[in-house]
Amino acid sequence: MSKITPAVDKRILIFLAGFMWIGVGTMMLLLSYTWLKDGQVHGSWWFALVGTIAALVIHHFGFLRIVDQNLGRILPMQGKKCIFSFMTWKSYVMVAVMIAMGVRLRHSSVPKPYLSVIYISIGMALILSSLRYLRVLFSRLRKDHNE
Repeated sequence: MSKITPAVDKRILIFLAGFMWIGVGTMMLLLSYTWLKDGQVHGSWWFALVGTIAALVIHHFGFLRIVDQNLGRILPMQGKKCIFSFMTWKSYVMVAVMIAMGVRLRHSSVPKPYLSVIYISIGMALILSSLRYLRVLFSRLRKDHNE
């Protein structure tokens, strides 16, 4: 079984985690932008402002803790590990539940401007928190290069 397991170095796992967070965050921000750019949304900048403030809180008090837990699990790894181990199995289940909730919300009767606040909050918090993955990755790459 280990012969067919796609194994990679922990630097790749850190890159994948950061890239995934950036990708999902960008998708969420783009969706909220399309909901707010329509000139029919009165005071759309208020929705964006509330979402941005909430993103800073979510980033600082929620997602950074998750990033640190993931990095605390990935960094001590020795040798090559499965490419999917940048997240725990529990996290994969949580992601599936969050995707289902997002689809459900997008197809609900919740007005898109209000939904954009949630999407901006989570999307921006994901992108901000992913910077820690990238900072650790670049630090490791620089350290490996200097050795």
